[in-house]
Amino acid sequence: MTPEPATLCLGCWQNLHVPIALRGPFSIPFRVFGVKPSRMNPNTCTICEMAFSRIMKARAVTIDATIMFADLRGYTTLTQNIGQAGLTSLLDAFYDDCAAAIWRHDGLLNKTIGDAVLAIFNFPVKQGDHAAQALLAARAIQQRFAERRDALLETIGAGDVELGIGIGIDSGDTNFGEFGQSHRDLTAVGTVVNRAARAQATAKSGEILVTSAVRDRSSGMVSGEGRDFSLKGFEQPVRLFAA
Repeated sequence: MTPEPATLCLGCWQNLHVPIALRGPFSIPFRVFGVKPSRMNPNTCTICEMAFSRIMKARAVTIDATIMFADLRGYTTLTQNIGQAGLTSLLDAFYDDCAAAIWRHDGLLNKTIGDAVLAIFNFPVKQGDHAAQALLAARAIQQRFAERRDALLETIGAGDVELGIGIGIDSGDTNFGEFGQSHRDLTAVGTVVNRAARAQATAKSGEILVTSAVRDRSSGMVSGEGRDFSLKGFEQPVRLFAA
């Protein structure tokens, strides 16, 4: 976990043993050459984003990772009832809360997809407890949003409507890299990603649902028997645990 903005790129230092300065006077020469903090995690740098094509000499690799999807519940309904300024304020708050929690636990905020976010843990910053870190980030997101929900509703003039976040998390081998030809996209794909997305879609507002893999790897942070769910695209029921 990185509680404060890192001075050196955590990804480059950990994986390449190269000290890339992100902040302070020593970062100036790197900025001249276009090396700056990554928008996906400001404690890593843009070199990390180019690692596949320019450093690892591969378009994609298989990594052990934890994938988290978080979705803002109630947003679609609100789009029909409040103005654009209110919607923008709500999304800003949601994205900011998610980013702060994900980055604090060394995750990569890989994508913002409308009213949802996709985060990846264990790349480029390696973590032995990445499933636990993802779960801690998810709990922080839920706690922060619950604390500010009423104030947000008042600010945007939405009244008393359902507004919350549903989160799904899975962990395991994931294909991560640059996909596409005319438009290349740096992201993760595969069963773990799909299962996390389906778990998120199943989660109720304010709920975190995790798979057996996350429960087993998070050092007793998840208890209970769990429930079997029929998830879209999966032939067999998937057991999910409220976390």
